[in-house]
Amino acid sequence: MTVIPCQKNTNLREQVEEFAEVLKTEAHTLGAHGLTELDFYQGGLFRGAIERIRGQFSATMRGKRDFVRHVLDYMQDRGFVREWKSAGERNRHDYTITLQSGRVSVVELKGCLDGNNTNIFERPTHAEEFTIWSVCSNAGADPRKNVWSGIHTRLSAEIIDKNKQVDGLVVWDWLCGTIGRPCPKLDRAAGRRTTVGRFQLTPPCIYLFPATIPSVRNNPDPEPHTLRSVELLAAMHECFGGMDDEINRVRFAVSYRGNELVRVSTIERGGAMQHASDPTPIRRR
Repeated sequence: MTVIPCQKNTNLREQVEEFAEVLKTEAHTLGAHGLTELDFYQGGLFRGAIERIRGQFSATMRGKRDFVRHVLDYMQDRGFVREWKSAGERNRHDYTITLQSGRVSVVELKGCLDGNNTNIFERPTHAEEFTIWSVCSNAGADPRKNVWSGIHTRLSAEIIDKNKQVDGLVVWDWLCGTIGRPCPKLDRAAGRRTTVGRFQLTPPCIYLFPATIPSVRNNPDPEPHTLRSVELLAAMHECFGGMDDEINRVRFAVSYRGNELVRVSTIERGGAMQHASDPTPIRRR
């Protein structure tokens, strides 16, 4: 039973460390710089090259937005969405997407879900549905730990405490299905990868959140959305070859324990309970 089917490659860290040692000791043999080994390492070329690579990889939002652009263009070209546009940097949401029905879907783009940034978003008034899209570009991250942290620790508290309606979550990026993040969905049937530009994509991991905000008195354990009631997630599911038993249903049940408000978060997939929390207080800083 797992929060998300994929998992990190436990051997990757060891391979990274081994390769880093080789790179540190053998880098001077690469390229046509013409420097001695001593000049190569002490003259700044090696350190400068490493810093340049770090800077390029640190521009993570550019890479994430490029990935999202490819995906949404692909969906638009194939008739799964009518149009989409970036919301710009001044807004606390990232994309507005008009679906074929005319419904307006708003997306907030996040990283690996394990940080406080996960809670920074606003559902705009024009949104008829609102979803969060996790693009985790860190191959060494643990997707199971991060997704549970995002859903239970961060998003459930934000939804309940701040009355912010989030209709669903999609966890999906270009690392899914690679050696760094093996995806068991690919073993279920042949031909489950979709070529989108330079990306070879697995079906997305989709989480349907409660259709209404939990409330102890009036709505203690609301039902999750159906797939068809969150049209963007339904379009992604169909466009990229998802199977219905791969959809995750998330519940947040609230109650009082003494004077303390607590919630129990659960994830169900394929008709089976995948993960559940203990009753957890909502403590906000």
